[in-house]
Amino acid sequence: MPSIEVKGGIEAAKFRVKYKDIFDMKQLYDDLHLYLEEKGWTDIDDGLDHYETSYLEKVDMSGGKEIWIKWRPQRIPNGNPYYRYWLDISFHCINLQSAEVVKDGKKLKVHKGEVEIGVRAVIELDVGGKWSKHWLLNNFQKLFREKIYGPAVDDHKKELYRESYEFHNIIKQWFKLKRYLPYEEVKSFYTSQAWPSHVNE
Repeated sequence: MPSIEVKGGIEAAKFRVKYKDIFDMKQLYDDLHLYLEEKGWTDIDDGLDHYETSYLEKVDMSGGKEIWIKWRPQRIPNGNPYYRYWLDISFHCINLQSAEVVKDGKKLKVHKGEVEIGVRAVIELDVGGKWSKHWLLNNFQKLFREKIYGPAVDDHKKELYRESYEFHNIIKQWFKLKRYLPYEEVKSFYTSQAWPSHVNE
Protein backbone atom coordinates (compact mmCIF):
# COMPACT_ATOMS: atom_id res chain seq x y z
CA MET A 1 0.00 0.00 0.00
CA PRO A 2 1.25 3.51 -0.72
CA SER A 3 2.70 5.60 2.06
CA ILE A 4 3.11 9.32 2.63
CA GLU A 5 5.15 10.36 5.62
CA VAL A 6 3.86 13.80 6.59
CA LYS A 7 4.90 15.17 9.95
CA GLY A 8 1.75 15.85 11.93
CA GLY A 9 -0.37 14.60 9.01
CA ILE A 10 -3.95 13.46 9.46
CA GLU A 11 -5.25 10.55 7.37
CA ALA A 12 -8.63 11.42 5.87
CA ALA A 13 -9.31 8.37 3.68
CA LYS A 14 -7.78 5.11 2.47
CA PHE A 15 -9.11 2.64 -0.09
CA ARG A 16 -8.19 0.13 -2.81
CA VAL A 17 -9.87 -0.80 -6.06
CA LYS A 18 -8.96 -4.10 -7.72
CA TYR A 19 -9.98 -5.12 -11.23
CA LYS A 20 -9.09 -8.22 -13.25
CA ASP A 21 -10.34 -8.44 -16.83
CA ILE A 22 -9.96 -6.59 -20.15
CA PHE A 23 -9.26 -2.83 -20.09
CA ASP A 24 -7.13 -0.14 -21.72
CA MET A 25 -4.34 0.74 -19.28
CA LYS A 26 -3.22 3.80 -21.24
CA GLN A 27 -6.75 5.22 -21.29
CA LEU A 28 -7.17 4.54 -17.55
CA TYR A 29 -3.89 6.35 -16.84
CA ASP A 30 -4.88 9.32 -19.04
CA ASP A 31 -8.43 9.62 -17.67
CA LEU A 32 -7.41 9.54 -13.99
CA HIS A 33 -4.57 11.97 -14.69
CA LEU A 34 -6.98 14.34 -16.45
CA TYR A 35 -9.50 14.06 -13.62
CA LEU A 36 -6.90 15.05 -11.00
CA GLU A 37 -5.68 17.89 -13.20
CA GLU A 38 -9.24 19.23 -13.53
CA LYS A 39 -9.65 19.11 -9.74
CA GLY A 40 -6.50 21.21 -9.20
CA TRP A 41 -4.07 18.52 -7.99
CA THR A 42 -0.47 19.39 -8.90
CA ASP A 43 3.16 18.52 -8.31
CA ILE A 44 4.73 20.08 -5.22
CA ASP A 45 7.86 21.27 -7.02
CA ASP A 46 6.61 23.00 -10.16
CA GLY A 47 2.84 23.31 -9.61
CA LEU A 48 2.16 21.38 -12.81
CA ASP A 49 0.95 17.82 -13.46
CA HIS A 50 4.33 16.07 -13.06
CA TYR A 51 3.39 14.20 -9.87
CA GLU A 52 4.48 10.73 -11.01
CA THR A 53 7.31 9.84 -8.64
CA SER A 54 8.13 6.36 -9.93
CA TYR A 55 7.42 3.94 -12.75
CA LEU A 56 8.78 0.38 -12.68
CA GLU A 57 8.12 -2.31 -15.26
CA LYS A 58 9.11 -5.96 -15.32
CA VAL A 59 8.41 -8.31 -18.25
CA ASP A 60 8.24 -12.06 -17.63
CA MET A 61 9.06 -14.90 -20.03
CA SER A 62 5.51 -15.05 -21.42
CA GLY A 63 5.49 -11.32 -22.22
CA GLY A 64 3.22 -10.36 -19.31
CA LYS A 65 4.15 -7.11 -17.60
CA GLU A 66 4.18 -6.25 -13.93
CA ILE A 67 4.02 -2.48 -13.46
CA TRP A 68 4.27 -0.24 -10.39
CA ILE A 69 3.34 3.45 -10.71
CA LYS A 70 3.27 6.02 -7.90
CA TRP A 71 1.64 9.45 -8.01
CA ARG A 72 2.00 12.07 -5.24
CA PRO A 73 -0.24 15.05 -6.14
CA GLN A 74 -0.89 17.82 -3.63
CA ARG A 75 -3.18 20.82 -3.32
CA ILE A 76 -3.50 23.85 -1.04
CA PRO A 77 -7.25 24.11 -0.24
CA ASN A 78 -8.88 27.52 -0.68
CA GLY A 79 -5.49 29.25 -0.76
CA ASN A 80 -4.96 28.64 2.98
CA PRO A 81 -1.20 27.94 3.38
CA TYR A 82 -1.64 26.32 6.82
CA TYR A 83 -3.11 23.20 5.15
CA ARG A 84 -1.98 20.98 2.30
CA TYR A 85 -3.89 17.99 0.92
CA TRP A 86 -1.90 14.98 -0.34
CA LEU A 87 -3.07 12.02 -2.39
CA ASP A 88 -0.84 8.97 -2.32
CA ILE A 89 -1.83 6.88 -5.37
CA SER A 90 -0.24 3.56 -6.36
CA PHE A 91 -1.01 1.41 -9.38
CA HIS A 92 0.10 -2.22 -9.40
CA CYS A 93 -0.54 -4.18 -12.60
CA ILE A 94 0.01 -7.95 -12.71
CA ASN A 95 0.35 -10.06 -15.86
CA LEU A 96 -0.66 -7.18 -18.15
CA GLN A 97 -0.80 -8.47 -21.72
CA SER A 98 -2.01 -7.19 -25.07
CA ALA A 99 -5.56 -8.09 -26.11
CA GLU A 100 -8.07 -7.12 -28.77
CA VAL A 101 -11.77 -6.31 -28.53
CA VAL A 102 -14.33 -5.44 -31.19
CA LYS A 103 -16.36 -2.31 -30.40
CA ASP A 104 -18.87 -0.89 -32.90
CA GLY A 105 -17.32 -2.96 -35.67
CA LYS A 106 -13.80 -1.72 -34.95
CA LYS A 107 -10.96 -3.80 -33.57
CA LEU A 108 -9.28 -2.11 -30.58
CA LYS A 109 -5.89 -2.97 -29.12
CA VAL A 110 -6.24 -3.05 -25.32
CA HIS A 111 -4.91 -5.01 -22.34
CA LYS A 112 -5.95 -7.87 -20.13
CA GLY A 113 -4.70 -8.53 -16.66
CA GLU A 114 -5.10 -7.33 -13.10
CA VAL A 115 -4.69 -3.83 -11.72
CA GLU A 116 -4.92 -2.64 -8.13
CA ILE A 117 -5.17 1.06 -7.35
CA GLY A 118 -4.45 2.11 -3.77
CA VAL A 119 -5.26 5.64 -2.58
CA ARG A 120 -4.46 7.30 0.73
CA ALA A 121 -5.49 10.91 1.46
CA VAL A 122 -3.59 12.94 4.06
CA ILE A 123 -3.88 16.49 5.40
CA GLU A 124 -0.61 18.20 6.27
CA LEU A 125 -0.86 20.92 8.92
CA ASP A 126 1.56 23.81 9.45
CA VAL A 127 2.97 23.58 5.93
CA GLY A 128 6.62 24.61 5.88
CA GLY A 129 6.77 24.60 9.68
CA LYS A 130 5.99 28.30 10.04
CA TRP A 131 4.44 27.73 13.47
CA SER A 132 6.77 25.03 14.76
CA LYS A 133 9.93 26.97 13.76
CA HIS A 134 8.76 30.33 15.11
CA TRP A 135 10.18 31.16 18.56
CA LEU A 136 6.87 32.52 19.89
CA LEU A 137 4.16 30.74 17.87
CA ASN A 138 5.66 27.32 18.64
CA ASN A 139 4.52 27.72 22.28
CA PHE A 140 0.90 28.25 21.23
CA GLN A 141 0.67 25.80 18.35
CA LYS A 142 -1.04 22.96 20.23
CA LEU A 143 -3.51 25.30 21.91
CA PHE A 144 -4.27 27.10 18.67
CA ARG A 145 -4.73 23.84 16.75
CA GLU A 146 -7.05 22.27 19.32
CA LYS A 147 -9.12 25.29 20.38
CA ILE A 148 -9.21 27.63 17.40
CA TYR A 149 -8.41 25.52 14.32
CA GLY A 150 -10.07 22.36 15.68
CA PRO A 151 -13.43 22.76 13.88
CA ALA A 152 -11.64 23.91 10.71
CA VAL A 153 -9.37 20.83 10.76
CA ASP A 154 -12.46 18.61 11.06
CA ASP A 155 -14.06 20.42 8.13
CA HIS A 156 -10.92 19.93 6.01
CA LYS A 157 -10.81 16.25 6.94
CA LYS A 158 -14.44 15.82 5.85
CA GLU A 159 -13.79 17.71 2.61
CA LEU A 160 -10.75 15.60 1.71
CA TYR A 161 -12.68 12.44 2.63
CA ARG A 162 -15.51 13.51 0.30
CA GLU A 163 -13.10 14.32 -2.55
CA SER A 164 -11.25 11.02 -2.07
CA TYR A 165 -14.41 8.96 -2.29
CA GLU A 166 -15.55 10.96 -5.30
CA PHE A 167 -12.28 9.82 -6.92
CA HIS A 168 -13.02 6.28 -5.68
CA ASN A 169 -16.41 6.47 -7.40
CA ILE A 170 -14.82 7.68 -10.66
CA ILE A 171 -12.39 4.71 -10.64
CA LYS A 172 -15.14 2.16 -9.97
CA GLN A 173 -17.40 3.75 -12.55
CA TRP A 174 -14.58 3.58 -15.11
CA PHE A 175 -14.20 -0.17 -14.46
CA LYS A 176 -18.02 -0.66 -14.45
CA LEU A 177 -17.87 -2.02 -10.91
CA LYS A 178 -20.74 -1.93 -8.43
CA ARG A 179 -20.90 1.31 -6.45
CA TYR A 180 -22.83 1.79 -3.27
CA LEU A 181 -24.27 5.27 -3.69
CA PRO A 182 -27.74 6.50 -2.80
CA TYR A 183 -28.09 7.47 -6.46
CA GLU A 184 -26.83 6.23 -9.82
CA GLU A 185 -25.33 8.54 -12.43
CA VAL A 186 -27.09 8.48 -15.78
CA LYS A 187 -23.87 8.89 -17.77
CA SER A 188 -20.25 8.28 -16.90
CA PHE A 189 -17.92 11.29 -16.63
CA TYR A 190 -15.35 9.45 -18.75
CA THR A 191 -15.97 6.91 -21.45
CA SER A 192 -15.03 3.59 -19.90
CA GLN A 193 -12.44 1.52 -21.71
CA ALA A 194 -13.06 -1.56 -19.58
CA TRP A 195 -14.87 -4.65 -20.78
CA PRO A 196 -15.63 -6.75 -17.69
CA SER A 197 -17.06 -10.20 -18.26
CA HIS A 198 -19.79 -9.60 -15.66
CA VAL A 199 -21.39 -6.76 -17.67
CA ASN A 200 -23.51 -7.40 -20.76
CA GLU A 201 -23.29 -4.60 -23.33
